[in-house]
Amino acid sequence: MGHVSFCDLNIMLIGSIVAISGIELLKSFLNIAAYTKEQLGWKLALYMTFVISGVMLALMDRLTNKNTH
Repeated sequence: MGHVSFCDLNIMLIGSIVAISGIELLKSFLNIAAYTKEQLGWKLALYMTFVISGVMLALMDRLTNKNTH
């Protein structure tokens, strides 16, 4: 195996969190009768927060790697 940097580990971790959150959101939509609109809205907002955080982290990593090479 190759060398895994701290930034690579962060991106893999946020990717896993987004995947798990997406699966939970899908489960919620499959059982939509058990949730209120407010609960589904909070779940969607939390998922989007994870996605945006992951994109921002990847962009920051790309910008810092572009400047160092």
